[in-house]
Amino acid sequence: MATVEMLMPKMGESIIEGTILTWLKKEGDTIEQDESVLEVATDKVDTEVPATHGGVLKKILAKEGDVIAVGAPIAIIEIEGEESASTTTAATASDEKETLVAAAPAQTQTILASAPVATTSQGDDRFYSPLVLSIAKEENISKSELSTIPGTGKEGRVTKQDMLKYVKNKSTQSSAEVQSAPSSTASMPSPAKVEVSISAQDEIMEMDRMRKMIAQRMVDSKRISPHVTSFVEADVTNIVLWRNKVKDTYKKQEGEALTFTPFFIQAITKAIKDFPMINISVDGEKIIKKKDINVGVAVALPTGNLIVPVIKNADQYNLTGLSKKINDLANRARTNKLSPDELSGGTYTVSNVGSFGNVMGTPIIMQPQVAILAVGAIQKKPAVVELPTGDVIAIRHKMFLSHSYDHRVVDGSLGGMFVRRVADYLEAFDLNTEL
Repeated sequence: MATVEMLMPKMGESIIEGTILTWLKKEGDTIEQDESVLEVATDKVDTEVPATHGGVLKKILAKEGDVIAVGAPIAIIEIEGEESASTTTAATASDEKETLVAAAPAQTQTILASAPVATTSQGDDRFYSPLVLSIAKEENISKSELSTIPGTGKEGRVTKQDMLKYVKNKSTQSSAEVQSAPSSTASMPSPAKVEVSISAQDEIMEMDRMRKMIAQRMVDSKRISPHVTSFVEADVTNIVLWRNKVKDTYKKQEGEALTFTPFFIQAITKAIKDFPMINISVDGEKIIKKKDINVGVAVALPTGNLIVPVIKNADQYNLTGLSKKINDLANRARTNKLSPDELSGGTYTVSNVGSFGNVMGTPIIMQPQVAILAVGAIQKKPAVVELPTGDVIAIRHKMFLSHSYDHRVVDGSLGGMFVRRVADYLEAFDLNTEL
């Protein structure tokens, strides 16, 4: 009998580690290839991980609650065969840098993803994740200083939260030193910490894991990107009339509802082609211009949290294709059936705040994207309509589009022209469009 190591799979773009939630199998259980063996949580999604080989789950190497780097072994599977097998997870990218490790006595070979480890001159041999090293580089924290930061992770590992707390405390301390230094110029007093008042009738609730992640991501985005929001009102009367005409037929044919979201995404993809510098990301002092148009759609979950599945190559779908794709992603998002790949790779995001009855909003950018569009509620309004015989006042269906963008790389002219072009495409919808 031979053994093979099962590794923590790469579960989407930018994912570098995962947390073991639950083992679905016990040591000694017989497992089939592709059978779900454990549940893993990342900063994007909770998902089940299938077995890479069929055999017997001989040993579990990672306990529930452990944070494991991508490519690290999590279990040993005993398989039939004279010789040991080499394996990597099915989700590992083909171009990911890998190291082949041969184990002669145990007859086990494993392909491990290389992970950066920082070792200081003071003898620091702790593991530092790429995210921690990235924050240290961004905040100009030296290796010797990094070694002094207390870690709250497993075996004293420094986590992202440890780094952010350290940076915040360091910034506060620096500000205090500046304020206490003698100066001829009057300085602003630092804001006093607001204490939360709690009475006997108040209920104290712990944030769930997803809410903590959302909170951290929103704070990070506002810190990284200077947000500017432009607003445009669009006349979508043609879309409303056409949808009212075909929605019953569409439901009979396709077995699902035709919402307004496909119309918004179609207009967005057309506008991105006109203004491709909206479809970018920022990497330090470099701008990465994206070739694919991958649109994220914010979906409200039953818990009240939001999740953003991504429609890859959204510009290649027609209205029916977009509608079916959106409905499928939204339904699976609400039942926690999305794969990690369906939550990554977005280049632009749309959020339908109108579904909550809101007329407009100031959405926060999904990093590392540089823009996001909020679509408001469609309302009937009296409006001046230009006719060949003169202007008239008519009842029209109107909505606000709120476009937030990263002012580091998107100027007001580009951000404003883009959202105006989206409105133009919505207003120009052809009433003779076929399903």
